[in-house]
Amino acid sequence: MTLDTDMSEKREKPEQREQSLTRDAIRSMRRSYGDVGLENLPADPLAAFSTWLAEAAANEYIVEANAMVLSTLGADDAITTRTVLLKDISEGGFTFFTNYQSRKAHAIEMHDRVSVLFPWYAMERQVSITGIISKISESESEEYFATRPWSSQIGAWASAQSQPLESREELESRFAGASEKWPEGTTVPRPPHWGGYRIAPLSIEFWQGRYSRLHDRLRYERQSTDSEFVLTRYYP
Repeated sequence: MTLDTDMSEKREKPEQREQSLTRDAIRSMRRSYGDVGLENLPADPLAAFSTWLAEAAANEYIVEANAMVLSTLGADDAITTRTVLLKDISEGGFTFFTNYQSRKAHAIEMHDRVSVLFPWYAMERQVSITGIISKISESESEEYFATRPWSSQIGAWASAQSQPLESREELESRFAGASEKWPEGTTVPRPPHWGGYRIAPLSIEFWQGRYSRLHDRLRYERQSTDSEFVLTRYYP
């Protein structure tokens, strides 16, 4: 391959240049939020959240209303972020399930403070939560794992989550091997390295977009998981 040919292949194609955005174009991205405000919320923040979650789930423009962005603090004070799925609101907290050997799990072992964000853009809403995270009981994890689709159960065995993977074929091979061991229709045991976490909230903020960027922010806060929440309105 000649140098000229090599350089030409590295240049942007015309359609790629057309699709790129200028700084001014990015800066001009804005919309005016609605007039419907957030006046009052119930005393119980979990009840308020349950109502908002139900409304988000009913909104046809929101994909996976229970998707939440989880941020953890790991080694060397490195913050990592990923999306997980909320699967329960009980025992005073928010529960999700994952691999206990994953990167997020190792971070949680080091720091039990986490934050999650539910970004419901189509409704001009978001809920941000900070709290203390801990593992749920094995019986709770067993109960939920038994309700998962067979393919998801097999996937939990096939994936060494967050570990280096040589190729896609290796993952497919591990899935096939687990499928042969536990064929569809049989009982798949829960992997010992898979289970749930529950986040006991210390703060839960409800954000509603408003006109002129005069957004509504109402935040429930408490000093510890044993104390009562206090609801405060904040400047946007």
